[in-house]
Amino acid sequence: MQKRVGKRIKKLSVLGLVVLLVSSTVACAKTEPVGIEDAYINDAGELVLSYTDGTEQNLGVVVGADGKDGADGADGQDGADGKDGADGKDGTDGIDGVDGQDGSITIVNKGSNIAYATSKGLQSAVSIVCNFTPKQSGWYTGKVSEDYTSSGSGVIYRLDKAKGDAFIITNHHVVYDADSDSYNGISRDISVYLYGSEIAEQKMTAEYVGGSAYYDIAVLHIKGSELLRNSAAAAVTVTDSDLVVVGEAAIAIGNAKGGGTSASYGVVSVDSEHISLSDSATGQSQSFRVIRVDTPVNPGNSGGGLYNESGELMGIVNAKIIDSTVENIAYAIPSKVAIYVADNLIDHCFGTTCESVQRGMLGVTVQTIESYMQAEPSTGHVHLYETVKVVEVSNNSLVKGKLQAGDILKSISFEDERGILNQEITRQYHIVDAMLQAREGDEITVGVLRDGEEVYVKVTMTKEHISEY
Repeated sequence: MQKRVGKRIKKLSVLGLVVLLVSSTVACAKTEPVGIEDAYINDAGELVLSYTDGTEQNLGVVVGADGKDGADGADGQDGADGKDGADGKDGTDGIDGVDGQDGSITIVNKGSNIAYATSKGLQSAVSIVCNFTPKQSGWYTGKVSEDYTSSGSGVIYRLDKAKGDAFIITNHHVVYDADSDSYNGISRDISVYLYGSEIAEQKMTAEYVGGSAYYDIAVLHIKGSELLRNSAAAAVTVTDSDLVVVGEAAIAIGNAKGGGTSASYGVVSVDSEHISLSDSATGQSQSFRVIRVDTPVNPGNSGGGLYNESGELMGIVNAKIIDSTVENIAYAIPSKVAIYVADNLIDHCFGTTCESVQRGMLGVTVQTIESYMQAEPSTGHVHLYETVKVVEVSNNSLVKGKLQAGDILKSISFEDERGILNQEITRQYHIVDAMLQAREGDEITVGVLRDGEEVYVKVTMTKEHISEY
């Protein structure tokens, strides 16, 4: 396909030259003219004209010859200087590589980039509808309250297409209602719809795996869905939210106003900040770490994905400011937090009676003693950095006698059968987020700077140092 497209472009270029030459010849003719009988490009990329009187004229190199076959068998695009391009591989979107280089998924104009990213995000987007039965508090009046419905969004986190199974990430508040008659406030009737299949006949029933009002994340599970097996759905591609920079594209995809999946576009306003929201489970104010965006979001977007310009998940939309003096301030839970929470819930709660996040605790109080920005030389992107110091080690701490006040936290790593997770601590929240990955029995290594020297301490995570959230 790529080679035929390249040849077709070449012929169009040659045709333009031939037309110009013929026109010029006709204009100069005074007697019976000598016309062009044929035009072709030889192996050297030279344009050769054959005339009706049997002569030929070599006009030299006018277009490049074909690039050599790439390592995976795909042609690179024509070399602009007429020489063979270096070997090129397939572009992800099927575009020929320029001068034999790799093809690119980047389209020429910005609008196309956003369209590509949105299309990718739509493959992992789902709409969620929850039915609730209210608590029957007015039984003495003989009146029975009616069931009610709420709508939200979600993303496909893990997908087994052959089995028709999937894990869905959404907000806890999407599937929870304090006025529900269920023992945990979670809807007992949760329906999930793929993009383009948002009709009653194509609903998929989902089961609640677990969730956390503290993190406002919940995980749902779909089992044995024929719709999933035969769909174009795909598991979401996740980016590291620690690498998100202010000003980059932020695309929200979700079930806005319960009217079906739609998309909106903005930019990242703040890469990481804390906000306080009312916790629907306790009625108390709860602090969340979020990414702030100016992307328009509405009720129903909750639980949906926030994507970058490559269509990668960088957050889960969970809140917005509604105020006549405020315009387009919305928030999303960073993807790293959302994924760590989802993994935690799946590991601890799937197939068990557990429904809560199990987070490890080091037992230290920390403080940011320095904060500064730094621009990356290679990209020019600005990131914020913090110096984080241990202020206090509690008496029952996992690291009692190993870490001490004044230590500068530099890194934390975990090692178990899942492999090794390494987290450099350049922001205070890194150590808190990383502890979501701790499991009972994990060997944990904490790196600190003590009196100017690097010190590494090792501890083993125990059940006593794991708390529910």
